[in-house]
Amino acid sequence: MNAIDLKTTAATLPREWSSLVLGHVGSTCVKVLRMNELPVEEETHDTAEALLVLDGQLALEVDGEEVPVGPGELYVIPAGTPHAVRPGSCGTLVIVEVSP
Repeated sequence: MNAIDLKTTAATLPREWSSLVLGHVGSTCVKVLRMNELPVEEETHDTAEALLVLDGQLALEVDGEEVPVGPGELYVIPAGTPHAVRPGSCGTLVIVEVSP
């Protein structure tokens, strides 16, 4: 496998908030996506989810609290925790989660 340029890969995706699976590590899935200014509705997952902001800003709301995540920062959302993306998020995001 070759090295992947995450920012370039995210920039080539057909639309925002459309993720691309880059690979699997055991039962874990690694994805990249391009954020835009629009919000994403609240959701929960049965397993934890790690969010790594490569560039830009993720305006996250976790269990009703605002959680800004900046470039180079990682936030892990515990399993079963409600979370949503608020308006203003933009840039490149890597998601690490258990494969469905």
